[in-house]
Amino acid sequence: MLHDRGLPMVLIVLAGGLFLQGCASPAERTRTGPPAAVSPLASSAREFAAAGLGSEIAMRAMSLLGTPYHYGGEAPGGFDCSGLVRFVHRQLGIDVPRTTLEQYSAADPVGLEQLAPGDLLFFKTRGTRVSHVAIYTGEGRFIHAPQTGRTVELRTLDDAYYRPRLAGAGRLF
Repeated sequence: MLHDRGLPMVLIVLAGGLFLQGCASPAERTRTGPPAAVSPLASSAREFAAAGLGSEIAMRAMSLLGTPYHYGGEAPGGFDCSGLVRFVHRQLGIDVPRTTLEQYSAADPVGLEQLAPGDLLFFKTRGTRVSHVAIYTGEGRFIHAPQTGRTVELRTLDDAYYRPRLAGAGRLF
């Protein structure tokens, strides 16, 4: 047994998780990650870590469902849309700009076909500039702080109001 030889159990669990993650991967994969000089194991570990972080962002946002909307709010007593994004990311040690437009500018663009939990969705709800942000949770759903008088809520990407206003997606982790 490897553990008896002094290898910490954490490494065994991590290696097992990476192995299983690799087994679940599709046979053909378009490589968009690091240059070929980086070992496939290192690349898989990074992808695995990013997927875990994105899921953690989504879960933390979901834990805030029902929190009141408060313009300028970025704490559990009340959030506006960009304050919600900032709060959740800060809990995980990720520094995020304050406003929706600043978050949009700072995010690495993500194609809609490559959305993953934790990614941000940006909307043009007022005019031609990005003015609203949400956290994608997977399966075509997102969490956001919509407006005064409402609470943090879950919506779908095919929502009649939000779908035509979707301006793009990005990632801050």
